[in-house]
Amino acid sequence: MFRPCIDLHEGKVKQIVGGTLGDTGLRTNFVSEKPAAWFAELYRRDQLAGGHVIMLGAGNETAARAALAAYPNGLQIGGGVNPQNARDWLDAGASHVIVTSWVFREGRVDWARLEELVKIIGKNRLVLDLSCRQRDGNYFVVTDRWQKFTELVVNEETLKRFSGYCAEFLVHAVDVEGLCRGIDRELVKKLGQWSPIPTTYAGGANSISDLAAVTQLGGGKVDLTIGSALDIFGGSGVAYEACVKFNRTNSLPER
Repeated sequence: MFRPCIDLHEGKVKQIVGGTLGDTGLRTNFVSEKPAAWFAELYRRDQLAGGHVIMLGAGNETAARAALAAYPNGLQIGGGVNPQNARDWLDAGASHVIVTSWVFREGRVDWARLEELVKIIGKNRLVLDLSCRQRDGNYFVVTDRWQKFTELVVNEETLKRFSGYCAEFLVHAVDVEGLCRGIDRELVKKLGQWSPIPTTYAGGANSISDLAAVTQLGGGKVDLTIGSALDIFGGSGVAYEACVKFNRTNSLPER
């Protein structure tokens, strides 16, 4: 199924090439003239649930709060989430909070931090972002705007263990994110085989056929977010209305 997104950078809705999200050499595919709330209202109108708002760096809170207010309980929020602000984001209208960097310290999982967050909001309101990059034949989780490799490998053991702490996974294939050159089919297939809970994949989608491919390769357990290729984000590969139609004409399998 298709899940929508709103990526925020410096308060604006943008589509960014994932691997360039450091302080220098940033590559941007699209900058919208429309505010984040416009996209949230669109998703609400079309009854697209489970989308995510990602705050890429500072200066995005106002836009994020406006989006959540426009679609209460319809969007997840990520970017700088921690135990001090997680409850506030839920109160602002987020259905879930998405966490990645805060759960890691010096490249390793900090289980105490994760358990603290679960105690505050409960696992059913938490999504773990396990966005990853390939190295030496494995997929390693990356943090800090996707620039820093951790020691955590995305595999069946990892996903099973983490599933006890969250409701869903969000996985960006950072190496292909924003390039519109096609999905990482190997990663999608593995996520479908390994993950015991709902998982959203993002990265590289460039056609409506990628949506069907993710549904098939993921065994109906993996959803797809489409960014730069989508016409509402300035792309030419995928019509937003085609994604809405796909969701309406394809029943969601039991999970």
